[in-house]
Amino acid sequence: MEKKQSRLQQFTLILLFGILFVYVLVEARNFLYPVFMAVLFSYLLYPVVKKLEDWGVPRVLANFITIITAMALFIGVVLLLYKQLTTFLSDFPALQQNAMKNVDRLQQAIEEKFGASDTEDEQWLRHQVNNAIEVSGGFIANLLMTMTSTLTVIGLMPVYIFLLLYYRNKFENVIYRQLPSYKHSKAKKIIDEISDVTKHYMRGIVIVILILCVINTSGLLLIGIEYAVMLGIMSALMNFIPYFGTLIGGAIPLTYTLLVQGSPQKALWVLLFFLLVQFTENNILTPNITGSQVNINPMFTILSIVVGGIIWGLPGMFVVVPFLGMFKVYCDNQDDMRAWSFLLGSEGTEEHAITFQKIKNWLKDKF
Repeated sequence: MEKKQSRLQQFTLILLFGILFVYVLVEARNFLYPVFMAVLFSYLLYPVVKKLEDWGVPRVLANFITIITAMALFIGVVLLLYKQLTTFLSDFPALQQNAMKNVDRLQQAIEEKFGASDTEDEQWLRHQVNNAIEVSGGFIANLLMTMTSTLTVIGLMPVYIFLLLYYRNKFENVIYRQLPSYKHSKAKKIIDEISDVTKHYMRGIVIVILILCVINTSGLLLIGIEYAVMLGIMSALMNFIPYFGTLIGGAIPLTYTLLVQGSPQKALWVLLFFLLVQFTENNILTPNITGSQVNINPMFTILSIVVGGIIWGLPGMFVVVPFLGMFKVYCDNQDDMRAWSFLLGSEGTEEHAITFQKIKNWLKDKF
């Protein structure tokens, strides 16, 4: 009886701690997510800073040069996107009217093909499309209105990145001072593995997104889509979110082409183009540039993205996967946590995986 009460007390304490932890994450989101993002971008910029230091540049100056250069590139992309979004909003009323005309045209084509439909059904379709367009327009307007406040929130990120890079050795020494000397080599191994995994992941995903910005914009321009630069960059930026990013990114220009431009032929080309982009990104770009640095299986990747989105929104969906990867590296090096590492990782299902060799063997057996 006492053991059952003890277990119940432990479970209650764990549950209360979890609730309190999530509450703190939600309430302190405006402070925490810039810090967590700064940690990731510190790993991204660290190789450049280290290279400058190896050339004899003082650490303060190396940090300053690297961060200023990165900020200039980031501000350039933001201004380009901001200009495109502003133009889009100024044309939005005309685009909305054009979309409704296209819906009427589609409704007429359906009636000619399948017979007259109920008036209520016709009004329902118009109402739903009109609501969707207004929501999307409101979203973009809110995005522009909150861009200044968002930039203010993340405005301290360069400061955080500078301090993280400047005091990086101090943080490492603090960990060593908290541990007995015989655990220093193991701690060093964990720190090096986390650094290596995060650096490769961040560098890879940024390179992939830059390539996709060029590919998406070029493809949409060739197809003849309006606002190709804005749609191409937005769809590429969605790839910061694993799995969902490609789907969301492709849905944006596809919906615009079908409803606003009212061209089923162009919409079909956009669909085929993004299917090709997704195949290229999943099978060529990401495996060869990013690799499998964050070795988390799809189930926990998707669950973590959903939870991160609930807690911190888009920033949470971005930061949760690399930090989960860091946690897995820690579990890999702890004997009492190897089971958690196995649960999070992709190993253990090799016999059920679909490979080219298995398909070849299956075809050989059948034919």
